[in-house]
Amino acid sequence: MPELDRRSVLGLLVLAAASPARAEDGASGGFDVLDWKLEGAADLSRRALVLVPRGLGVAERVPVLVLLHGLGETSSEAAGVRAWIDRYGLLSSRARLLHPPVHPESARQYLTDARADEINDSLRTRPFDGRMIFVCPFTPNVWRHPEPPRALDQLGVFITQVLLPEVRAKTPAETSPLRTGIDGCSLGGFVGLEVFLRHPTVFGAWGGVQAALREAAAAHWAERIARAVKQAGPRSLHIETSLDDPFHGANVALSRELSRRSVRHDLTVLPGPHDQPWLREAGTLEMLLWHDRALSGR
Repeated sequence: MPELDRRSVLGLLVLAAASPARAEDGASGGFDVLDWKLEGAADLSRRALVLVPRGLGVAERVPVLVLLHGLGETSSEAAGVRAWIDRYGLLSSRARLLHPPVHPESARQYLTDARADEINDSLRTRPFDGRMIFVCPFTPNVWRHPEPPRALDQLGVFITQVLLPEVRAKTPAETSPLRTGIDGCSLGGFVGLEVFLRHPTVFGAWGGVQAALREAAAAHWAERIARAVKQAGPRSLHIETSLDDPFHGANVALSRELSRRSVRHDLTVLPGPHDQPWLREAGTLEMLLWHDRALSGR
């Protein structure tokens, strides 16, 4: 598995140290929050937080989105499973989309006025649904594992054969792959892509938010994705990065290589760095809106 260069590693550390954990307003944000510890390898993953929206109809089934966190929370199971809630703006971004108009929330302009206007126009045409089960497993630092490819194999089996079946058995989760997505930030974007490529028939959508990829490996990734899509059928794909993301070049190169292979996908490039304030302001909001469209079935 290719090693990351020094600049990329520094980018991961910036995200890890960007800001301390903070609980979001409303704590559960209209969800029942389930904290599960399942059968799994102690040195990989066995714990997950599952957020189930309240107020669903008796027979209603909703999409599932698996969200993998970054390097900064890999030293703690508790911090890892809560990263998207406490640090990355999952619940606040969802609330903003449910109650438009969406506005930039800081002077940094990670979400520009122009992009906010575009989102609001989109929401007027097609309101954000927001009824989705979020599955947030602990994401291990696979690069520290003695055999990273084997670790990714095992992690893929845990997510697809242990965690997702449990979610479908105990929550009102859709069972269709086309309504099941996987996404991740930074390290989690890389891990999520590896899981998707190992199990493309399980997921109808893959996304990466500032995924920790190498630019020199872009053609390799694109070829693997093209093969996976050929095997599984059309899939929704989303590459999200920012101008000052150390992985910007790699993600844009991946988009370029996918286009050369006629693999349909969406590329989102925003202003801003590789850190948690960027996620809370714009990155997570864009990710949620994209998956709401990709997985809703409407």
